[in-house]
Amino acid sequence: MPLTGTFDLSRKKKTTTELPEVSISEDGDVRHLHLGTPWIQGSMRIDDPFAIELEYVQRMMAWLLFVPPEEVARRRALQLGLGAGAITKFCHKLLRMDTTAIELNPQVLQVCRTWFKLPPEGPRLSVRLADAAQEIRRPELTGTIDALAVDLYDHQAAAPVLDSADFYADCRALLTDDGCLTVNLFGRASSYDHSVASLAVAFGEQALWAFKPTREGNTVMLAQRTPTRPKRAELQARAEAIQARWGLPAPKWLRVFKPVALA
Repeated sequence: MPLTGTFDLSRKKKTTTELPEVSISEDGDVRHLHLGTPWIQGSMRIDDPFAIELEYVQRMMAWLLFVPPEEVARRRALQLGLGAGAITKFCHKLLRMDTTAIELNPQVLQVCRTWFKLPPEGPRLSVRLADAAQEIRRPELTGTIDALAVDLYDHQAAAPVLDSADFYADCRALLTDDGCLTVNLFGRASSYDHSVASLAVAFGEQALWAFKPTREGNTVMLAQRTPTRPKRAELQARAEAIQARWGLPAPKWLRVFKPVALA
């Protein structure tokens, strides 16, 4: 039987604006995180906790295609929406990057530490309990982030919580000259079209790349601070290096990862 549990970390009186309650479940050797519904908001393979389990989350690492492998450890990563902590753990533990995550729900942070092997904070790892829309406007963050991962969904997982052109412009302002944003878009077609249009306003059409949707319906998009069009041979070499160094299926990405062609 799957293991399920809920964790109420607040001693305050419940209100109608309370954040969704966090629960976990287990399916064989994979543990899942939920926010008050059966929707899976993150996963971890119990015997390999620092690997990235979900296909769409692996694709959120596509920015590695645009960075020389030997430079990765000198880069800085920021994740908006902690989920099960997969991106934060991977960047911190395996890529050896300076890594920060911003999460609104304190239950998510506590469950990640208790059940999803999130390491303690230290010189290269920080988790901030804050509203991402406000936190990313801190002046000291401007131009300092090389890899920005955005996966901000509420418990219904119907559309991104933050998805406006203004929000994406704030994200762009965080990036270094060759920095990249990756964002998970999941929901109705109308929501996807709106997201692409907002990204194009903030980054420009030439900056956008996209994967084909996963079987579950997640479409990961990438936006470059400075648009480039690497040659196929260069991307192939990077993809093979990514797979050899960190075990991500990057060569397969190139079959379903292309520049966005807007009508």
